[in-house]
Formats: sequence, structure tokens, C-alpha cells
Amino acid sequence: MKFNTLLCSTVGAFALFAGAPALAQEADAAPVEQTEADAAEATEAVEEQPGSPALWQVSDEDTTIYLFGTVHMLPQDVDWYSGPVKEAISSSDSLVTEIDMNPELTAAMGQLIGQKGMLTDGQTLRSLMTDEQRATYEEGLAKVGIPPEAFDGMEPWLASIALLQIVTQASGFSDDLGVEKVLEATVPEGTERVALETVEFQISIFDELPVDQQILFLLEGAGDPMAGIETLNQLVTEWAEGDVEELGNLMNEGMMAHPNLAEQLLYMRNENWAEWIDTRMDDPGTVFIAVGAGHLAGERSVQDYLATRGITVNRVQ
Repeated sequence: MKFNTLLCSTVGAFALFAGAPALAQEADAAPVEQTEADAAEATEAVEEQPGSPALWQVSDEDTTIYLFGTVHMLPQDVDWYSGPVKEAISSSDSLVTEIDMNPELTAAMGQLIGQKGMLTDGQTLRSLMTDEQRATYEEGLAKVGIPPEAFDGMEPWLASIALLQIVTQASGFSDDLGVEKVLEATVPEGTERVALETVEFQISIFDELPVDQQILFLLEGAGDPMAGIETLNQLVTEWAEGDVEELGNLMNEGMMAHPNLAEQLLYMRNENWAEWIDTRMDDPGTVFIAVGAGHLAGERSVQDYLATRGITVNRVQ
């Protein structure tokens, strides 16, 4: 399991990175060499799925909260916005997402990435690597036609996200088709928007990792960049089928090599969100929460933390 591929189902800010100038420039400078046939093959299994991802509900006498797991990049023809999901969002007073997805925030991403994700003091990405790591990294980039210097100005965590993004986009996945962006464009006018976190916080999860772990995280995806597409394809297939048990198995497998990142990226945030839900239940109304599907599957999910608070979660799709 490529842990960095799981970013597509765990980190809301991932959907915004595509709009940031720093990454867009790298994408233009480093096209992935892949044929249309390759891209079609990479997403074929996903496109065949019926499209019924899981939806949960927490409710009392005057409050209803829906929980919907999202994927931040999707291929064409994944039919998920229908049935109970569409009805739930249409009936909700508030749409709650991981971060604020407004266009102004997207436009500001470039400056924020420049502050947090770019190397300074004459360092380059490859200068941070051992000879063996550098060879693995450069060989992996060569497999998809990306020049070895393409991400030299980036810190390892950002290079990892940039590489994953370029490869997924070349394989037919698009952040514009991601669940949050579709919801933002289709929710009824007047729906309240609420963000659980800030982009700055989500970036800090990666930016504050030790450099040696950032490099290992990067090399996991760079060693064979296209292998991540197979993983993402599998993840989206299980999500679209609503197979939460198998999605949880994929998540747990991906956590094994990066326990401290899993703690920061998933478990701590899941516990925080369960607390937010518990507090929100005190106020009447209907709320639709859309967060990365990885937070609603596997060990120590949001549902698990809600259960420790005595809150029952019912699956409605």
C-alpha cells in the first residue's frame, strides 16, 4: 500500500494543491509519459462500479448529522451524487468539510506553499538524500519521463504530493471531480459552510515531520510512481462500492510503515472531529459532514471515537 496515495482520502488540502502556482509550474515542466490507453486501463475498474459509497447518520430528537467519506480526486463516471447522499445534502442546513474550499483560498495556496514547502539556503531536494536514495528517486522519475531536477526546490513532503498529483492527473483522475468540489458547486443556495481545520494546520502535519521521514515518504511513491495508481484505483473501487471493511484494511496496511504520521494525519484528527460532533449535537438542525473516506474506515475511525462517547452511528447507505 502506497501511504502517500491515501492522501486522496485523508487530507482535504490535497484537493487545493492542484490550483497552487508552484505545483502547476512543476506539472507543466514535468509531463508524465503515459498513453491514453494506459490512462484508460488505470481507471477501468473504477468506472465499472455502481457508485454507492457509505453514508452514516447520528441523530437525536432535534439534530441530525450525516457523515460521508470523500475522495479528493476521482476519474470520470463515478456515480456517487444520487439517492440518500443527494437527499441528505439537500436537506442539510450546513455543509462541513475539512477545510474552507472557497476560490479565494485556492488562489492564496501558492504563497502559503512558498512559505512552507520550498527549500532555502541553497539546499536542493536531492542534496538531502544519500547516494542510494538519490539513485532510487531518479530512476523512479525516469519511469514516467520526469526530469530528475523537476522538484529540486521543494521540501520532500511537498515533492511527494506534487509527484502523486501529476501522476494521478495523467491517469485520468481530477481534483475538479473530487467530492468536496462537487458538493461545493451543487449544495443549495444559503447552505452554511463550516471548516473543521485550516489549510495551515494540514500543511503543518507534513512540514513538521523530520526530514529523514519526509524522504522515506517521498521514496515510497517515487520508487515506482505508477504503482500508486493501482492503489488509488483499488481505494476508489472499494469506496464506490461502499465496502468499508476492505477500505479499512487498505488504510490499516498503509499505516503500518508510518505510525507517527498516522497518529497526526488520522487518529488525532478523528478524535478531534468526534468531539466536534458531540458538541454540535447540542444544537438543533441538520448537518452534512464530508471528510476524507480514510477517516471513516479502519481502526480508530471517527465512528470509533464517537462510540467511546456513547454516541450511536447508523449506516444509512
